[in-house]
Amino acid sequence: MNKYLQETPLLNFSHSSIQKLIEAMQWANESDFQKIKKIYNFVRDDIAFGYNKDDAIPASEILKDRYGQCNTKGILFMTLLRAVGIPCRIHGFTIDKKLQKGAMTGLIYQLAPQNIVHSWVEVQYDGHWYNIEGFILDSSYLKKLQEKFADCETSFCGYGAATNNLQNPQIDWDANDTYIQKEGINNDFGVFNSPDEFFKKHQQRLSPFKKWIYQTIIRKLMNRNVEKIRN
Repeated sequence: MNKYLQETPLLNFSHSSIQKLIEAMQWANESDFQKIKKIYNFVRDDIAFGYNKDDAIPASEILKDRYGQCNTKGILFMTLLRAVGIPCRIHGFTIDKKLQKGAMTGLIYQLAPQNIVHSWVEVQYDGHWYNIEGFILDSSYLKKLQEKFADCETSFCGYGAATNNLQNPQIDWDANDTYIQKEGINNDFGVFNSPDEFFKKHQQRLSPFKKWIYQTIIRKLMNRNVEKIRN
């Protein structure tokens, strides 16, 4: 299990902001079950759903942003877990871009790559690996999405969600798998010891110019669309 507890440049749990958070929340004093549950709830709801400047940014920067998406929230979740002695790893995928429709609109959606790099976290607890993906959408955003599409009683794909049950998705952790984007997955890259290893091998398919446009313009428009839903 040692390789699933190591610090890395992205999982920088010795950073002062990470250590201060863990001390303030007193997670280290909890049972393993409560460590996972409380950290999970923090990452899901205290870190808002939103788009950071890149996937491969360190946990301390994600915590400073106070928002994230699948890959960045996963980095922060793994960092906090490893900091309190919970083994975890990352499972990489791609998702179809239609999952982002609504957050992406118009020409932005048309220009986006068809397949978007995605990941969830696998957590070791009580001899079992659990798939953890349900932290991506914060509860406030998800509630507004459910209200906006209150008549949807079957599968739903868009606005950052891909689930067979929008009104009651499997997003609460109680020693179980959690999902909110799983139904959008279209390719499986397998398991990696750390996000550093994963993102060295798999990155979003954007040219340098498109990456610059995304970082300076597109993600801000996407975050604005997300805020419109949330508010």
